Amino acid sequence: MVLTLGLTGCAGAIEPQVQYVRVEVPVQVPCRAPEVAMPAWASASLQKADSLELKVRALLAERRQRIGYERQLEAAVQSCR
Repeated sequence: MVLTLGLTGCAGAIEPQVQYVRVEVPVQVPCRAPEVAMPAWASASLQKADSLELKVRALLAERRQRIGYERQLEAAVQSCR
């Protein structure tokens, strides 16, 4: 009797409906940013015997070079976002 009640409960079951759901999935894309060439630093050629004025000028020039180099690197990274 219990088996009969169980089978009659399954007889009225509604077939499930198929629903399509769109799922946004991020896909990794390789970055194609241009290579940024490292400049020849101004202080690379300094000698120990060079004057203090020459060393300071070279370090100030290298600071400007480094700022420009960092801006180019930041622009390359920003283009990948």
